[in-house]
Amino acid sequence: MLLSLFYRLVRCLFGLLAVLVRSDLSKDAELLVLRHENQVLRRQLSGRLRWDHADRFWLTALSRLMSHRRWAEVFPVTPATILRWHRNLVARKWDYASRRRPGRPSTGTPVKALIIRMVRENPTWGHRRIQGELARLGHAIAASTVWEILHAAGIDPAPRRVGPTWRQFLTAQAHAIIACDFLVVETVLLQRLYVLVFIEHGSRRLHVAGVTARPTGAWAAQQARNLAMDLGDRFGALRFLIHDRDPVFTAAFGEVFKAEGLRIITTLPKAPRMNAICERINGTLRRELLDRILVLGERHLALVLGEYVSHYNGHRPHQSRQQRPPDVQAQPVRAVADLRSVRRKPVVAGVINEYHHAALPQLRPRNSIFERHTIGVVGKGTGVSRNATCDL
Repeated sequence: MLLSLFYRLVRCLFGLLAVLVRSDLSKDAELLVLRHENQVLRRQLSGRLRWDHADRFWLTALSRLMSHRRWAEVFPVTPATILRWHRNLVARKWDYASRRRPGRPSTGTPVKALIIRMVRENPTWGHRRIQGELARLGHAIAASTVWEILHAAGIDPAPRRVGPTWRQFLTAQAHAIIACDFLVVETVLLQRLYVLVFIEHGSRRLHVAGVTARPTGAWAAQQARNLAMDLGDRFGALRFLIHDRDPVFTAAFGEVFKAEGLRIITTLPKAPRMNAICERINGTLRRELLDRILVLGERHLALVLGEYVSHYNGHRPHQSRQQRPPDVQAQPVRAVADLRSVRRKPVVAGVINEYHHAALPQLRPRNSIFERHTIGVVGKGTGVSRNATCDL
């Protein structure tokens, strides 16, 4: 950059010396030619002229050789532009930006990610609490810096203190929550059936309480008593029951659960996400089963749902349980070679398939001298086969 600027200035100086030694008539003629050429070029240009630093420097230096009155006649720019170029040259001379030392280093990306992680995992922590936790981990950081990081991420640095959100409450109390809801099914003859479904949040265990065409409060209360008997000792580990504001869930229905120490939580109107897990199991029942079969009546629906509940609780994997079914505590460990023994088992009349490892055949000890062979003997004219055993 500097060599290019020096080269162009030297050429301009030699051109100026050549002009000074020439006659006035020759110089005047050349000026007229250059002016005319300049006018022709300006008419052909569609935009403004672009000047680099060397051009500006040279025009600014030549402006000192003539009076200000002739600047508008000689130079292709306005006087204000030339003065601005001169001021820029002076400013560049006294510019010390390249000599400045870098300021305080910015906070590293891993530290920012850790701060965001802490505030999401601990919604009640403010910026000063996070600063203290980082100091305990050996990372010194100002509370104002933590505040700026949280503010830039759209997180309130001073969180609310009224309590957890609904999602946080469900996650923390999942092992003690059971939810219920009604599932509506249309039969082949367009008869509407109602299915009362219960699901345990912690284990995702599904319970189909009953199927009826006319749900009443007394019927729902009886299904609640039946569920309490089926759960047995597990019923004592539950603390909350979630259901909507359906009038079928009467006071008698709630008393069955309150007698066991459960607290009834009713969802708000038109708020299905407050009972999201139960709503999701209803969708699963429709997608995997009910949308793929024709229901004939109450008995048929009860049989189909009973078989599906056995499949759901004993075989179907769940993401929230690390791909384990509700009734399975740990996944079996198998070698890769065992995949060759996988067999398909149709359930629910072949609508759903289960896959299991085939049982290994038990080998009997073989005798090298005496072997037992079964010979089928078919009776003539009777069509009855008999098995005779002989020793060889």
